[in-house]
Amino acid sequence: MKPRLFESLMAKPNDQREVYEKLKLKTEHPFLKRYAAMGIKEGLFSDMTGALGRMHDTLVQAAFPELIGRNIITVMPTSEPMERFPLDVDAVAYRYSEGAVTRLSGKKNTTVDIYTNQLVDASEEWTREFLEDATWNVMDNMVQKVGRAIGLEETEAIIALYGAIADADLAGGAPINGNNAVLSWSGLLSLHNAVRGENWRPTVLAVSETQLHQLLNDDKFIHAQYFPSSETDIEQGSIGSVLGMRVQASTLVPNGTAYAIDTRVASAMLLRRDITVEDWEDVKTGKYGVRATTRFGLGILRSAAIAKMTNIKTTLT
Repeated sequence: MKPRLFESLMAKPNDQREVYEKLKLKTEHPFLKRYAAMGIKEGLFSDMTGALGRMHDTLVQAAFPELIGRNIITVMPTSEPMERFPLDVDAVAYRYSEGAVTRLSGKKNTTVDIYTNQLVDASEEWTREFLEDATWNVMDNMVQKVGRAIGLEETEAIIALYGAIADADLAGGAPINGNNAVLSWSGLLSLHNAVRGENWRPTVLAVSETQLHQLLNDDKFIHAQYFPSSETDIEQGSIGSVLGMRVQASTLVPNGTAYAIDTRVASAMLLRRDITVEDWEDVKTGKYGVRATTRFGLGILRSAAIAKMTNIKTTLT
């Protein structure tokens, strides 16, 4: 629809105008009234070709890394400040020489405690004058900003959790040395084999964007014999899955490092409070804002279900 259509519909009494006027009168809050008015105008009657030179339909956003945090860990809701996870340890066999009797002890249980003590919040504020002069939906833009900020913090915390695992506790007993070579099919097989060697099955491959493009430079990933074309989107620079692992790439993953993770058993993210967004206003100063918060906990359950490769070449070739 053309922008002029909105003015024409509102210029004379009709059913359409009556609906919008009633909607705006449902609240006397100046911020919500402005939000309703601009939301209707933008969502239904804006025209991108008629808005050249104005930030009417589109917003200029800063470059942002892929927020893969919740894709590389098991997410569980909880209402408790702490959750205890019992972990089975393999049974032990005792063999006696007399009569060749073998006796098995039962499996032993160990526990891992995860506390939901991490609180993250992000907020944005603006003035009434900014709200009046804006030609886009301020509320939507600010909510997106605080949501991205929290997603960034979550992803960094999860990647740091994996990075802090002691080398001896990883699958295979040590990180795999990439020998300063690009990540290739053979390197991917090494990661996969390390986790399978611990009797776990990797479900996610977490890599930097540079390592993703190194993989895309390997013809084995575009050859149907090794990788189905239906799972590859070269135009978007993405790989759906490989060797049963979903490929998750982000610039937040350290360049030169790759992880193969069995997310079913390796770790957990407990959500005590999922991302909650609240708006606020300060009448005295004429300011408005939104605040997003979340409360969660992170913990490693079985580090042997995580393989790590380091010393990968940090350039494309």
